[in-house]
Amino acid sequence: MLAVALLVAFIFSPVLASQHPGSILKLPSDRYATHFNGGDDDGSAGTRWAVLIAGSSDFSNYRHQADVCHAYQTMKNGGLKDENIIVFMYDDIAYSEDNPRPGIIINHPMGEDVYAGVPKDYVGDNVTVDNFFAVLLGNKSALSGGSGKVVDSGPDDHIFIYYSDHGGPGVLGMPTYPYLYAIDLIEVLKKKHASQSYKSMVFYLEACESGSIFEGLLPEDLNVYATTAANAVENSWGTYCPGDLPGPPPEYYTCLGDLYSVSWMEDSDIHNLRTETLKQQYNLVKSRTSPHGLDPYGSHVMQYGNANLGEEHLYLYMGSNPANDNFSFVDDNSLPSFSRAVNQRDADLVYFWNKFQRAPEGSHKKREIQKQLVDVMAHRVHVDNSMELIGKLLFGSEQSVEILSTTRPAGQPLVDDWDCLKSMVRSFETHCGSLSQYGMKHMRSIANICNAGISVEMMSQASAQACVTIPSNPWSSIHRGFSA
Repeated sequence: MLAVALLVAFIFSPVLASQHPGSILKLPSDRYATHFNGGDDDGSAGTRWAVLIAGSSDFSNYRHQADVCHAYQTMKNGGLKDENIIVFMYDDIAYSEDNPRPGIIINHPMGEDVYAGVPKDYVGDNVTVDNFFAVLLGNKSALSGGSGKVVDSGPDDHIFIYYSDHGGPGVLGMPTYPYLYAIDLIEVLKKKHASQSYKSMVFYLEACESGSIFEGLLPEDLNVYATTAANAVENSWGTYCPGDLPGPPPEYYTCLGDLYSVSWMEDSDIHNLRTETLKQQYNLVKSRTSPHGLDPYGSHVMQYGNANLGEEHLYLYMGSNPANDNFSFVDDNSLPSFSRAVNQRDADLVYFWNKFQRAPEGSHKKREIQKQLVDVMAHRVHVDNSMELIGKLLFGSEQSVEILSTTRPAGQPLVDDWDCLKSMVRSFETHCGSLSQYGMKHMRSIANICNAGISVEMMSQASAQACVTIPSNPWSSIHRGFSA
C-alpha cells in the first residue's frame, strides 16, 4: 500500500504553471483553407500527402487520437484535400461513454472540436502495421479493410507522416497485434525511396524512446527528415492532464494531448508556414518540450535523416492557412512553455485514479474502476518482476542488472539481429503474457539478451521458469487498500 501511495504522490504532485494565453488556443477557421491540389499555387511542387496515425485505443489514451485529429485539421486548413490525407485511428473515444462531450474531441483545455470532418480511412481492427505499410507504398492489393486510400505519389510529391502512440526501444505500438518494429519501418522507407515515388518526406514521431526508431538505422540518402519526441533512452510526455495548469476542463479525467505533438501543432496553427522552416519548428519544439532547470518534466526532441531538408519551408508539407499570412515565425516567439506534464507510461494511471476518485462512494462503478486500476498496477509488477527474474536466470544475480540495462553508444541501433528480438518477444509473451503498452519499455532488455548471444531456446526456458514462479496477480492485496 505504501508503494501505491508513493506512486500516486509522485504522479500527482502539484507544480505551479502559468495559464496558456487565450490568443493561441483556437484552431484556424476552416473557412480560410485554400483549395489548391496539395501543391504550390502553380502546381510545380507536386502533391502534398499526409499520413496520420494514432497507434492506440481506449479512452485512457485519448491524447493520441486527439493529436491525430488536430493534425488533420492543421493539414486541412493548410489546403490539403481529403483525398491526399490518410487517417489511421481506432475511433473509440469520440462516442465513448467516458467522453463528457459526445461526438467531440479536443486537444487543448480551451480548444475547439478537432474531430469534425476527420476521414474514417482505417479504424478499429483495420489500424494495423500491414495496412500502414501498404498505404505508404501505395500497394492497394495488400490492404485489408479500410477506405482503400493509399499514398499514390509521384516523383515530385512531398509526404508528411505523423505517428502518435506508445513506444519502447525499437518498437511502436498498434491497437492490433503485432508491434511495429523499427527495422521493418526502415525497410519500407527504403522500398518507397527505390520506387522513386516522392521528392522528399518528413516524419514526426511521438512515442517513448522514439529516437530508437531511427537511431543508427535511417540513412541520409533516402531524402527523409525525421524528428522524434524523445531520444532513444527516455520517455515522452502527455500534457493538459488532470492536475496540470492548465489542465483539461473539470469534467475530463484524461490527458488531452502530448507535449511534443501539441508543440508542433500549436506552432503550425498560428504561423505563416510559407516562411517558417522545418529547422525553425524543430528548434521551437525542442525548446518547448525539453526539461528546464530542475524541472523533471519533458524530453529531448531529436532529428534524424537528411538534415538539409530542415532548411525547407513547412509549407511544402503542411500547406499554410492564409489567415496566418501576417504571423511570421520569430525565434523568440510567445508560445508558452509547459510547467508540468505526465510521463506517457503513467498517463493511464492518471486516468484510472481520477476516474476512481470521482466515482460515487460505495457504488458498483467505483468497485469496477478500482479493479481496473489494481489490474493495471498488478500487470506492471508482473512484467517488471518477470523480466528481472529472467535476467537473473540467464546471467546470474550479479550481472543481470548491468547487462539488461546496457545502453549502446549514440549512433548504434538497438540490436544487431532484429529477427532475434522478435523471436525473444514472442517467447516472453508466450510464457508471461503480453508486454502491452507499459511493458514495451523492456524492449532494450530483450535486445540486450540477443546482443549477449543468448539463444531463443534459452530465453524460452527462462521465461517459462520465471512466469511459473511469479504469481499472476502479485498485488491482489491492493484491493483491500482502497475504500470503495
